[in-house]
Amino acid sequence: MERLKFQGEHGEALDFYVLEQTRLGGVNYLLAADSEEGDGECVIFKDLSEDGEKESLYEIVEDEQELAAVLAVFEELLEDVDITR
Repeated sequence: MERLKFQGEHGEALDFYVLEQTRLGGVNYLLAADSEEGDGECVIFKDLSEDGEKESLYEIVEDEQELAAVLAVFEELLEDVDITR
């Protein structure tokens, strides 16, 4: 499982583990968890970087409609995983 390091709002280092990724409407999304094994809190990240950039810029998806649409895709992709909203 791929581990990504993110910088939090206050400069703190945050580790997330990528469970799945998808591309919708030309935008890349990551479903990530805060723990590598067991129950963990999941978040969906949206890639804001332009194509061809060396570094990615992610933000947590907060828009309810966008979140519901992307989560539905991840639930289809991970049919063996139980995602609790």
